[in-house]
Amino acid sequence: MHRNHRVAALTATVLVGALFAAGCSSSHGGKKSEEGGAAVSAGKATTPRMTVAMITHASPGDTFWDLIRKGAQAAAAKDNVKLVYSSDPNAGNQANLVQNAIDQKVDGIALTAAKPQAMKDVVAKAEAAGIPVVGFNSGVGDWKRLGMLEYFGQDENIAGQAFGRRLGRLGAKHALCVIQEQGQVALEARCAGLKKGFSGKTDTIYVNGTDMPSVKSTITAKLKQDSSIDQVVTLGAPFALTAVQSVGDAGSKAKVATFDLNKDLVKAVQNGSIEFAVDQQPYLQGYLAVDALWLYKYNGNFSGGSTAPVLTGPAFIDKSNVDKVAEFAAKGAR
Repeated sequence: MHRNHRVAALTATVLVGALFAAGCSSSHGGKKSEEGGAAVSAGKATTPRMTVAMITHASPGDTFWDLIRKGAQAAAAKDNVKLVYSSDPNAGNQANLVQNAIDQKVDGIALTAAKPQAMKDVVAKAEAAGIPVVGFNSGVGDWKRLGMLEYFGQDENIAGQAFGRRLGRLGAKHALCVIQEQGQVALEARCAGLKKGFSGKTDTIYVNGTDMPSVKSTITAKLKQDSSIDQVVTLGAPFALTAVQSVGDAGSKAKVATFDLNKDLVKAVQNGSIEFAVDQQPYLQGYLAVDALWLYKYNGNFSGGSTAPVLTGPAFIDKSNVDKVAEFAAKGAR
């Protein structure tokens, strides 16, 4: 909520080729399709340059979004796309960034809907302006209602359920789910899914994700308060690494597992300080979101038939497979 990024890129390229072949037999055909065919065979688009705005709810310093952006940049380079990236964790400010993109008459918008209601009006305005919008990463339960063309990401509730079942198999009895941003739909869905899938007891606490010392102290205090907690579940790699410190400070025997990866988190799985992680493949999300807008503009294609999301996770990473992922994480692609 899997494949490495090179496989994903190859798959997307093959998809472009297949869709182009289908486009040649359609009623549209013509010079534009011929140009598209040449672009595919050369491995890089020669279609007229288009502008795509990518607007996320990323918080400053959160390395997860570096992976999203790298994937988006790779697709932009391939598709002859000018990528304009911006972000703001405040939902109202993020909506203003979307409005700015509409005012600039971009060719397509890719956005995250962590606070779906805040995106409702601006997505409608984009649609009225003839600008296609695709969603990714957050808002899997709301993208169709908001009128987006496609969605790329992980079903967070399903991922949470799978996470909970895995904890049960590992023998955990009392889990603490740590949410770093209250009201963020993807994060709330993860903990809700965890509670549904886990056979033991689940507690939820909220921390200020922009203040890591506060995150550490809050988790530490909770572990000291309740020694029965034997599992800490975090919803992002930096918070998992901080939770490991909290466990030590509290003198707790709790284990730590998490959603999402980064290079340091991969090392923590390798050395055993983190049990496992769920990878939603953010690089792939960024790549597919940009590539989808190119495909729609030049081939009229859309994945999922505008009815189903394209899922990029969950993929569980533990000691049995982490070494395979490590080389790609070192390159900033997993």
